[in-house]
Amino acid sequence: MTFLAADPASADVDLLSAVRLACVPGVGARMRQILLERFGSAEAVFAATPDEIASIPGIGRKLPKLIPTLATDPTAERMLELCRSRGVGIIRADSDTYPGLLARIDDPPPLLFVRGSLQPCDALAVAIVGSRHATAYGRQVAWQLAGSLARAGYTVVSGLARGIDAAAHRGALDAGGRTIAVLGTGVLHVYPPEHADLAVEVIGRGALVSEAPPLSEPFRGAFPQRNRIVSGLSLGTIVVEAADRSGALITARLAGEQGREVFAVPGPIDSRMSRGCNQLIRDGATLVQSIDDVLEELGPLFEATTTPDGRTVQTPAELQLADVEQQVLAAVDACGGSKTTAADIDSLVDATGLTASQVLSTIGVLEMRRIIRRLPGNRVTRA
Repeated sequence: MTFLAADPASADVDLLSAVRLACVPGVGARMRQILLERFGSAEAVFAATPDEIASIPGIGRKLPKLIPTLATDPTAERMLELCRSRGVGIIRADSDTYPGLLARIDDPPPLLFVRGSLQPCDALAVAIVGSRHATAYGRQVAWQLAGSLARAGYTVVSGLARGIDAAAHRGALDAGGRTIAVLGTGVLHVYPPEHADLAVEVIGRGALVSEAPPLSEPFRGAFPQRNRIVSGLSLGTIVVEAADRSGALITARLAGEQGREVFAVPGPIDSRMSRGCNQLIRDGATLVQSIDDVLEELGPLFEATTTPDGRTVQTPAELQLADVEQQVLAAVDACGGSKTTAADIDSLVDATGLTASQVLSTIGVLEMRRIIRRLPGNRVTRA
């Protein structure tokens, strides 16, 4: 994460301009993206003339006059000093520390404000979302699923809202796992306020994340916008309870548009809180009865990542391997097995010290889990 010095003379001009753009009143996530696409950088946005800005469709009449006047406004410097003093990290979209999954969506936030830490293992993340007015059943299921995901090595992503979100964060924390809360407010303005203590725990075992400046207060349009970040940080999104008009359904739709998996927990047909989930299942979402339904559906990772215990994995299925299965898979990698090259079984026997029958039976398990493929001539390769 990046902090900017309080002295503007020593400041990172690109970061200062990016923060300045984030602070412009009336410029939300979508308009910020449009401005950056039109002018190429935040610095160039403030160098543009009012007429150039006014030529952007949908920009309105106020912003073309306002934006150039803010080019030297001290608000951004004060914001950066606040971040430095309060321990708020800033991650730019062009940074090596920017989450790789989020970078792949169509409209990634140009800046993320972070309290806590984002780690490489957070590439193995699943979102759990649902109604703020959850039933006791829904809260229990969210807590159980989050705990199971955390114990399997996944980071749990949610939105810190009442109901399902809070239960998901709590389930991950109770299991000793990592969790990320994506806020519709600034990371120094926790909402709802009764979740302030929960937010502190999340910071200790993960991160609070927002694209809004740190002191931003809640407003209606911010929460649908943040949902794309919840799904964008995740390999898949599980909806536990949702009415037929629900922010959780927006998150599920965004996950599908981003090419991520969508899961839903079924519920009673006469329950209002189950209508959205049952509709998702009818429309093709994966029905979730246990964590196994989630783990079996997740495909290969976009890129190899490191687990909290230091293992490099290429597919989520590797998190569920027994010790001997991990041993054989490590030998496949060490003996040259990849998606383009193969390892022979005799080499695996030598490398592992296992018997040929043990190696062959383990290869069968890895093949069923779609982690490796068996080739003619007693060779195996990564699937």
